Amino acid sequence: MADQHAPTLVADAAVFARERHAGQVRKYTGVPYSSHLGEVAGLVAASVHACPALIAAAWLHDSLEDTATTQKELEAMFGREVSRLVAGVSDVSRPEDGVRAVRKAIDRAHVARGCALVHSLKLADVISNCSSVALFDPAFARVYLAEKRALLEVLDRGDDFLKTMASETVEQATASIALEG
Repeated sequence: MADQHAPTLVADAAVFARERHAGQVRKYTGVPYSSHLGEVAGLVAASVHACPALIAAAWLHDSLEDTATTQKELEAMFGREVSRLVAGVSDVSRPEDGVRAVRKAIDRAHVARGCALVHSLKLADVISNCSSVALFDPAFARVYLAEKRALLEVLDRGDDFLKTMASETVEQATASIALEG
């Protein structure tokens, strides 16, 4: 049976995310940050795991990291499942945990423990993020893309199409910076 509240859940999440990320822009391009959120939502909406909670979580996936939003607030507004999915893809490491490599290993282990929906959401995020980093910051992209390759190794429960697309995106971005260097 279809959830009659599904369209409202997704629409409310999109509005909330746009409001919370208002004024934020994508690094390198200056495009409103909500464009990234919409791209990730569109990618998961086309996945085999598509459901209202996952699409809503895609709109909200950076809210814990990049805004003053709390997990408790997400749960109160969007339910336990959406809150759990957002928390599943959010970084848990802190600067005091050590150097970037250590922090990324902590975050990777956290995401690896997630369910298939968390893995699909993270794969969509990887797809959306990789190309612009390689295009606009090749020096940082070498580090960033290596981190994404390691991340892809643990995202084994996600949508197969998203996994293939993410792998191809990372490899194409890697090839593009190799041509420059």
